[in-house]
Amino acid sequence: MRKVVLAAVIAVTGFSSAALAEGKKIGVSWASFQEERWKIDEAAMKAAIEAAGDEYISADAQSSSEKQLSDVDALIAQGANALIINAWDKDAIGPAIEKAAAEGIPVVGYDRLIEDDRTFYLTFDNKGVGRIIAEEVTKAKPDGNFAIILGDPGDPNSAFLREGMEEVIGDAVKAGTIKIVGEASSDGWKPENAQKNMEQILTANNNAVDAVLAENDGMAGGVVAALSAQGLVIPVGGQDGDLAAINRVARGTQTVSVWKDSRQLGKAAGEIAAALAAGTALDAIPGATKFNGGAKGVEMNAILLTPTPITKDTLDLAIDGGHITKAEACEGAMAGVKACE
Repeated sequence: MRKVVLAAVIAVTGFSSAALAEGKKIGVSWASFQEERWKIDEAAMKAAIEAAGDEYISADAQSSSEKQLSDVDALIAQGANALIINAWDKDAIGPAIEKAAAEGIPVVGYDRLIEDDRTFYLTFDNKGVGRIIAEEVTKAKPDGNFAIILGDPGDPNSAFLREGMEEVIGDAVKAGTIKIVGEASSDGWKPENAQKNMEQILTANNNAVDAVLAENDGMAGGVVAALSAQGLVIPVGGQDGDLAAINRVARGTQTVSVWKDSRQLGKAAGEIAAALAAGTALDAIPGATKFNGGAKGVEMNAILLTPTPITKDTLDLAIDGGHITKAEACEGAMAGVKACE
């Protein structure tokens, strides 16, 4: 009978019998729940954890490094057998990793890099996301005055996205066909901070801005608000697949939203954490590759998933994928958006 049960669980999770963590606790520390996408991640993660017969426990750090450290302590005290940490600050999280290691608790660094070889890094290819944002925006506007709205300076993803953008626009910037007329970081990835940054860039340049590369959709929303206040509609890029952003793509106020299917990422995290809790080695996780692209060059075991650009021509991918309804995506859509016809 036990063999039958094992076979059934393996079929669900995709992991070997050595990776089973049935009946164990998976602790999840979220950096902040302010962004729409984390709720989608959580639902998929919780479903994967519970499908393996494990228990999901969590805490929200509410944008506080100090609270996140105490949250991890609390999750360990509750008996977490593995941790998934969406770090608010890549450096400040260090003591939590040390404590987990001392307790023999494996850690998945979720979506944001924790540059420590004792953690498993799971994210989308963020350099690739930056490339896609820049590629789609430069298709719409290959030259002119560009603004770049960066995320939080303490988040490694902001640097990865910027590096990806540079791979696309770097030569044009050197040649002078693209001029960066403003570049600013937005604390906490907050839309209101991005909007203020964009307003200042517009003021400094007498509104002479031709395109904007924003590092996520929430901030792209802030950018569009600043542009709209000045009566401007120009190419704007973002990422996360926020529902409002996809609708902006249909309306023509945002050029691209790079969709990182949070359901895919959350599901993978739940399965990986269950496997690690059962004793699977970091380098034995199915699909694991080596990653050393962080600031310190630390080699880590990782999985980097592939993102999907959502433009007016590929809007159907998000609709057909069940991420957004046609009604939500197409409200107020401009003419020529095939998915909305």
